[in-house]
Amino acid sequence: MARPQRTMRIMATEQHRADAQRVEDHGMTVAIIPARGGSKGVPRKNLRRVGGVPLIERAVRTALAADGIDLVVVSTDDDEIAAVASAAGARVVRRPAELSGDTASSESAILHALDELEAGGDSIRIVAFLQATSPFIPADALTDAVQQVRDGHADTVFAAHETYGFLWGRDAAGAAVALNHDAAHRPRRQDREPHHLETGAFYVFRADGFRAAEHRFFGRIRIAEVPEWTAIEIDDEQQLRIARALAALHESEERIPVRAIVTDFDGVHTDDTASVDADGVERVRVSREDGMGVSLLRRAGIPMLILSTEVNAVVRARADKLRVPVLHGIDDKEAALRAWAAESGIPLADIAYLGNDVNDLPALRIVGWPVAVANAHPLVQEAARVVLRRSGGHGAVRELIERVLPG
Repeated sequence: MARPQRTMRIMATEQHRADAQRVEDHGMTVAIIPARGGSKGVPRKNLRRVGGVPLIERAVRTALAADGIDLVVVSTDDDEIAAVASAAGARVVRRPAELSGDTASSESAILHALDELEAGGDSIRIVAFLQATSPFIPADALTDAVQQVRDGHADTVFAAHETYGFLWGRDAAGAAVALNHDAAHRPRRQDREPHHLETGAFYVFRADGFRAAEHRFFGRIRIAEVPEWTAIEIDDEQQLRIARALAALHESEERIPVRAIVTDFDGVHTDDTASVDADGVERVRVSREDGMGVSLLRRAGIPMLILSTEVNAVVRARADKLRVPVLHGIDDKEAALRAWAAESGIPLADIAYLGNDVNDLPALRIVGWPVAVANAHPLVQEAARVVLRRSGGHGAVRELIERVLPG
């Protein structure tokens, strides 16, 4: 008779565990991105652009793209960051001033955001803490990290990349000290076990464990391995320049899903050179490939506009040849572009602007897809979301159009 009772107790225990698991599974997985307005190393850092997209928007997009995340929250004290984050699809939690100074910890911002969310009725089970200063967070690695915590395989998972580097430190006298190796024994790479370097890009952990520890590392800790090139964290202007170069290298092949194309003329449709005859008549070099590309764009019903500061008959002649409207003699390209977009009923986020020089920067900064020709000014390349492979006058317009047209 004792055996059936024991079996019933075991079944009751298992049922209790199952019920507890179901209750736990009801909690949300929330991505929290702390992003205060102040920054000493890089002023307005969280709004600076990499690949033409503000850092805070990049982080929000990555969190939204990861599977298993129910809500994306940005914790900020800054109105402009709040507006960009909200437009990108995040919920904004306003952070008080006492948690927004240089000495405020990320943990304090996360705890505050959790308090605000739970006070509003949200039940949080898992937190994905993302740092906007890491512009290349892989959504697939974030997805896997969330799944590991959700499945109970880990309490904390953090991003790190594999390294075989020999690390050194200094002792009190300034002498070099080997940290992760024996300086007298230098085995080949293939004969060594790798270490993993924390990137700072993301951390995923149980909400209850984080509240108890008040720290991101607790319990069973696992590594989410990410590619080394994604590991850059922006703390100064040099790192920002490197990140922009990496974006141009790694993010320049995707399709550009826009509803309109606006371009500069000189240095975009032309090779930025001109010949002038004795009568002062100016001639420029253009690409026939561009003409065919514009024809394909027109057949697809996608509007195009040429926006030029020059007042020159050659600009009008080329625009007429392409059957494209042109606004020339424009000193304020940003205002002209805003007016044209409003009149056309096309959101700026759905426009690609193609430029090459510094007078294009105001227009590049307001569109969803700022694009630069291959030989553009360095500041234009830094502002661009896409840097084309072709130069102005050598098929750059055609290249952009082919990236815009559906496959």
